[in-house]
Amino acid sequence: MDILLNNDIKELIEIAIREDVGSGDHSSLACIPADKIGKAYCVAKQDGVIAGIELADYIFKRIDSDIVYHPLKKDGDTIKSGDRIFEVIGSDISILTAERLVLNFMQRLSGITTMSYNINLLLKDYHTTVLDTRKTTPGMRLLEKWAVKIGGCDNHRIGLYDMIMLKDNHIDFAGGIKQAIEKTHQYLKFKGLNLPIEVETRSLEEVQQVLEIGGINRIMLDNFTPELLAEAIKLIDKRFETEASGGITMDTITAFAATGVDFISVGALTHSAKSIDLSMKVEG
Repeated sequence: MDILLNNDIKELIEIAIREDVGSGDHSSLACIPADKIGKAYCVAKQDGVIAGIELADYIFKRIDSDIVYHPLKKDGDTIKSGDRIFEVIGSDISILTAERLVLNFMQRLSGITTMSYNINLLLKDYHTTVLDTRKTTPGMRLLEKWAVKIGGCDNHRIGLYDMIMLKDNHIDFAGGIKQAIEKTHQYLKFKGLNLPIEVETRSLEEVQQVLEIGGINRIMLDNFTPELLAEAIKLIDKRFETEASGGITMDTITAFAATGVDFISVGALTHSAKSIDLSMKVEG
């Protein structure tokens, strides 16, 4: 997968190996012959959607390039409890050394992918796109956002650097919506940057202010009820992209999508996804 070409991901894996392996897997080294070869497999202990198949291959090979890895599923496949996910053949010590690191990554990413898949499924009859947020695990953002996309949802901005997002605190510190937008245009011109601009609004009055000023790409409608959101969508009338956010859950998301909003951002995709339970077993 292309994400494994990213140097930040490679460094994350190196940090994880140093954290877990340290001076060596002494438990395995103490009781298993160095030349012993075996076979193990990963099994799902609950239903879900799998992510991290190619990542697991990378980690095993990083621990021991002689390990033979056989994927039995691919990223984005739905899985049932009892399904085999992959098999590995190689040094028993190497397999055990990589086991926990592989499972930690895959369980976390599969939980995010499963939640993304389930939310996306709810909105199959609507044109609304579900987005993640920056509410990610430090160091894991690129992988977690990758898992969101495997599940069928999409990514908001990656970080603070690839999109202007004027939230309530920016607006309050700047002295108001008009001042925040005007200062942003001055800054972008001075820096020679071409970044999309999104402005957060908290009321219909603030929506109207943004419409009068213009010069932006998307209006975020924060903590609007579905009824108020529908009014805002009508007021904006497709002049700018629209995004709903704030406490939207699996139980309420279809009511928000029914308003015709373009995007719904859901921080829970990454900050509240529950890991999928996976296990490694020795064959025979």
